[in-house]
Amino acid sequence: MSAGGLTAAVVNTIRSKSKTKGTVMRLVDSILMEIDQEAQTTKRVLDRIPEDKLAWRPHPKSFSLGQLALHIASVPGSVAAAAVPDIMEAPNFSQPEPKSRQEVLDTFSKSLESAKDALKKMDDARLMSTWSLTKNGKVLMSVPRIGFIRSILMNHNYHHRGQLSVYLRMLDVPVPSIYGPSADENPFA
Repeated sequence: MSAGGLTAAVVNTIRSKSKTKGTVMRLVDSILMEIDQEAQTTKRVLDRIPEDKLAWRPHPKSFSLGQLALHIASVPGSVAAAAVPDIMEAPNFSQPEPKSRQEVLDTFSKSLESAKDALKKMDDARLMSTWSLTKNGKVLMSVPRIGFIRSILMNHNYHHRGQLSVYLRMLDVPVPSIYGPSADENPFA
């Protein structure tokens, strides 16, 4: 979809959700629209994961292809769940290896649905209220909840999706279009 087409699609979605002229959209609605739009792109990238390369890693310090893909797949649901309480104790992060590409795809589908369900319940006041991350009871950061969602649920995931596209290139797997043409795919042609 072209940039102009995307803009038109977003405007039409906003208009279709507005029952009366001048209705103000909830903050979460723009987040939900972006999640839906970006999920299509993320799924295209996840669909390209070679089943026989899940354990491959570009460097000993890097996540394996499977670990990175499963992380991308699980972020929406886990971050949305973390955004529900006002305070969250920092977890001990570990990244499991998936058994298959299908496990990654199934995790992504479930994660998206749980994220959208959690976010739909948040009104503007909730999104603008303070969310804090603690470690052993000590506050590490406090931010507006919407900032946490934007930074970690969304931008963090886009960052990792970019890493995954580099993994695919290194494995000589055709890279799908993400925000425009890749060397392998041109949505504008």
